[in-house]
Amino acid sequence: MNRYPMQPTDPRIRAYTEDHILTFLAELHERGRKFGLIFPSATTDRTLDGRMLVCFNTAPASTLLNLLTLLLDADRDRDRERPCGS
Repeated sequence: MNRYPMQPTDPRIRAYTEDHILTFLAELHERGRKFGLIFPSATTDRTLDGRMLVCFNTAPASTLLNLLTLLLDADRDRDRERPCGS
């Protein structure tokens, strides 16, 4: 399936609260650990022009959502590659 990354200017970003972003970060920590990706200092930073920034080099929340989408896709692919019952 062709997906396009969410852009920092996507209007849907404005709907996410700090609690939403913290939940996404917790999921990123959990899913990333399976692939050896660890983000110990990632947290919310501040809101800029109505968009929440994430504190790993002040990335926009869209970066977090795009990374989480990639990890979810990789997790699904990994599950498909396993033989049944293993």
